[in-house]
Amino acid sequence: MLTRDFLQKADCKTAFGIIDEALLLTPAQRDASLQCTLSRRPDNKPVWVFGYGSLMWNPVFEADTVKPATLNGWHRAFCLRLTSGRGTAAQPGRMLALKEGGQTAGLAFRLPEAQLYDELVLLWKREMLTGCYIPTWTELTLQDESPVTALAFIMNPNHPFFEADTRSQIIAPLIACASGPLGTNAQYLFALEQELNHYGMYDECIAELVMHVRQLLPVRSTVNCLPYGEPPLAC
Repeated sequence: MLTRDFLQKADCKTAFGIIDEALLLTPAQRDASLQCTLSRRPDNKPVWVFGYGSLMWNPVFEADTVKPATLNGWHRAFCLRLTSGRGTAAQPGRMLALKEGGQTAGLAFRLPEAQLYDELVLLWKREMLTGCYIPTWTELTLQDESPVTALAFIMNPNHPFFEADTRSQIIAPLIACASGPLGTNAQYLFALEQELNHYGMYDECIAELVMHVRQLLPVRSTVNCLPYGEPPLAC
C-alpha cells in the first residue's frame, strides 16, 4: 500500500520496481514540470486536485476539503501500460488515466495554501515518475453544481506506454495477472469499484471490466500469469 512515509522516502529508481531510466524523470525535471504548471495557475484561486483513481481512496497528500465532482470532456480508461508499482515489464498490467471524450465522476480535493508546494511535490513524485500524464487545469462541477478549477492528470498520448485499445476483453487478462511491489493490479481495480460504489458513482466500463477480471481470477494459471519477481519462461 502506498503511504505518505513510503512516498517521501522512496527512491524513484527502485522503490516502484524496475523503471527504464530513459523514461524516468529526474527530480529537477519533476520540479520544472510542477513550476510550469503552477505558473499557469488561474487567478491564484485555491488549488483543487481531481481524483478519479487511487487518489480517491488513498490521496496521501493533505486536503482541507473533499467533495464529489464531475469532469466533462474526459473519461477514465485503463490506457497506460503498467510495468512498475502493480506490474512488471515481464507481466505488464494497465493503469488508469483520462482520455478525451465523455465525463468522469470523482473527488475534488482542495489543498491548503500554506502547505501547497510541499503537497504538490509529493503528488508529482507519485504521478509524474515518467511523464506519462499531462497535468492540466480543468473545470469541475461540484455536487452542489458550483464550478471550480482543478488539476487533473490526463494521459499523454505521445508517451510510449500509451495503449489505445482499452476493450475489457483485452485488458482484463492483463489486470488479472499483473502484480508488483505495491500489490496486484486487480486489487487496484477492485478498490476503485468499491470507492465508486461508496459515492454512488456508476461507471459502466469499470463495472464490465470488474466482472471480466473476477471471472478470470479463479483460473489465473490458465492465462500464463507469472508471480511477482519470477522471470519469464524461456521460449
